[in-house]
Amino acid sequence: MGDPTKKLPIAGRRNILITSALPYVNNVPHLGNIIGCVLSADVFARYCRIRGYNIIYICGTDEYGTATETKAMEENCSPKEICDKYHAIHRDVYKWFDISFDHFGRTSSPQQTEICQAIFNKLWENEWLSENTMQQLYCESCQKFLADRLVDGTCPTPGCNYESARGDQCEKCGKLLNPTELIDPKCKVCRNTPDIRGTNHLFLELPLLREQLEKYISEMSVARNWSQNAIQATNAWLKEGLRPRCITRDLKWGVPVPHEKYKEKVFYVWFDAPIGYISITACYTPEWEKWWKNPENVELYQFMGKDNVPFHTVMFPSTLLGTGENWTLMKTISVTEYLNYENGKFSKTKGVGVFGNDAKDTKIPPEVWRYYLLTNRPEVSDTLFTWGDLQAKLNSELLSNLGNFINRVLSFISKPAGSGYDSVIPDAPNVKSHQLTMMLAANVSKLVEQYIDAMEKVKLKQGLKTAMSISNEGNAYLQESQFWKLFKEDPGLCAVVMKTSAGLVYLLACLLEPFMPSFTDEVLKQLNLSRETHLSFSDEKGDIDKAKRPWEFVPAGHKIGRPEPLFKELKNEEVDFFREKFAGTQADRKLKEEADAKAVAELLKKTNIEETNSNKEKCKSDVSSAKSKAVEAEATISKLDIRVGLITEVKKHPDADSLYVEEIDVGEGSTRTVVSGLVKYIPLEEMQNRKVCVLCNLKPVAMRGVKSHAMVFAVSSKEHSKIELVEPPEYAKVGERITFPGYSGEPDGMLTAKSKVWEQIQADLHTNAQLVASYKDAAFTTSAGVCKVPSIANGEIR
Repeated sequence: MGDPTKKLPIAGRRNILITSALPYVNNVPHLGNIIGCVLSADVFARYCRIRGYNIIYICGTDEYGTATETKAMEENCSPKEICDKYHAIHRDVYKWFDISFDHFGRTSSPQQTEICQAIFNKLWENEWLSENTMQQLYCESCQKFLADRLVDGTCPTPGCNYESARGDQCEKCGKLLNPTELIDPKCKVCRNTPDIRGTNHLFLELPLLREQLEKYISEMSVARNWSQNAIQATNAWLKEGLRPRCITRDLKWGVPVPHEKYKEKVFYVWFDAPIGYISITACYTPEWEKWWKNPENVELYQFMGKDNVPFHTVMFPSTLLGTGENWTLMKTISVTEYLNYENGKFSKTKGVGVFGNDAKDTKIPPEVWRYYLLTNRPEVSDTLFTWGDLQAKLNSELLSNLGNFINRVLSFISKPAGSGYDSVIPDAPNVKSHQLTMMLAANVSKLVEQYIDAMEKVKLKQGLKTAMSISNEGNAYLQESQFWKLFKEDPGLCAVVMKTSAGLVYLLACLLEPFMPSFTDEVLKQLNLSRETHLSFSDEKGDIDKAKRPWEFVPAGHKIGRPEPLFKELKNEEVDFFREKFAGTQADRKLKEEADAKAVAELLKKTNIEETNSNKEKCKSDVSSAKSKAVEAEATISKLDIRVGLITEVKKHPDADSLYVEEIDVGEGSTRTVVSGLVKYIPLEEMQNRKVCVLCNLKPVAMRGVKSHAMVFAVSSKEHSKIELVEPPEYAKVGERITFPGYSGEPDGMLTAKSKVWEQIQADLHTNAQLVASYKDAAFTTSAGVCKVPSIANGEIR
């Protein structure tokens, strides 16, 4: 009898097998890796669980291949020692991020060898493999053939010319390569130039499997909601023409090929790595075939970054189809584009960006990291991580919107009798007579339907946005009901509002659990409800129907727990600190830390201060203060983060006749709210759907009760009688940075409207605006051309 603690498919239930791309074990995962596979898959797995589906979520470290051997050489240890070290690091990072694997395993297991070799034997028996001589780079100095990742050189792709392309793929353009195609190749071990020699290898005959493969792809890709980028990448491979693909490598660290002629070789990592999903499941349960050879009853969902697509939509299914066995093939694939860091790419090899252990060290809670990464999930195009955007989303969306709503509701309920409800949910018998509550219920019901539709289609970012809209509805409901007045003037109606609002708090805890599980735990604790008995959103229990009547979620008479603030503000000085701390590469950071330590030591020595902890901190503060003064002195345009924006919605400010309130898309996945004093100068209809230049790192400021999170650039005439917008070119890409002559640096910090730095920048901008107006010089430049600065720009930039 099998282990009862291990989940197996259940007849009559929806059984879902979820995998995320197996992360390489040769480095610490960065935020781009985390959102690209494990976090996205975790959100869907958690959603499936609260919906009552029978699921398992499988992942693990990809431990074989050249990347591991190369890292072992760098760290002067064995491949197994590297795997042990980094598997533990990955496991701990994912644990901190609240990733809820059913099993997180490894590919360097006996089960991997057994299953991989069994699949190979089937392919050999069915004659889907061929033997061929392959031209490969051989290093005379190292006395061995060089596997693809032991070689680097210049990418041969026209227009790319990246000088650090790997032997298997160019990191810059994404093109798959053979090592012999590289221009000026070098051995990564000794840096000598290798020569080309012939060596025998085994190939999977993809052209012979094409008919079976195309039938599978055509049936699954459209009907089963493959993401569009996955379909495009797969079709590109098919259009280019399938070729026999080598499945063996001249390495020692890997699954041995069970063939006498090739016993000194191992399987190529992209042949054996996807098989790791199966072997890791076999480590979870010996009855793994009930998941992996059961396509009639199991749905396979796979999550990954875009560079992994062809191996999962072409190579892996071809391998399984070639065995002739009844495998569970992928039903749905969800693929992300790249998450970029500030103005560059996250890179494990170069150490650029914020890594998993870095996130933990910031003391910013995991739910905030999860929320920010998921609102910024690169589902259809690359997105950008910036510290300023993280701060804005935490402070305005989590703290001011979601946290504020929940805290207002629970704090009022917890007030003593006479001013609140003494922590007891009130009864509300006459709900249906209250029009405002019924309107709220109708709106929330529609949002819940939209949420479920988005999540079922694995549109996670849309699902999160929809769930957060319920918080917006809740805040508006509280404000319009004026519950604080109702408590004295109409206690029965106030009870309706507070019981309904408590239900919305519970509903938000459920819907946001896939995205922020630790947030949900805290909300349930404050509601005094247990996760085990209350966290559910299934059809069977009627939870979805109950969303039409949110006042029914938390029963009258239930005593809540103690309300506490759910989120903490991220301050400007913290953002500045993190931006500086995580700038450059990890190697740069280490050098900087050493330089700072040296500066502190020199200061201690110079002033002859005794080395106590408190004095060290004082000296560090002195050094930091000196640095701040130096930065303040450099007041130039280079401090600006100006982007192309699109006004998606505009309306007049409810409390100020001269102000517009705009929603502007600046390429961040969600819009920014911006308040502009343009009503007297530009008609409302001319503002709608207009591209503008937007300053994104001006400190948010409240303007007559509405917080403005950016600034739109305009110019005024000298007498201030006319104001016109600075316009990007028609074809400029939304979110693109706008640059200036002689400037190629990065925006620096959040700016305060009244600071000396800003005054100096305005003077610089004034000069640049005049240059454009007078000489048509490219002072405001995008990739699509020069921004149009109106000829009235002899006054000032605003």
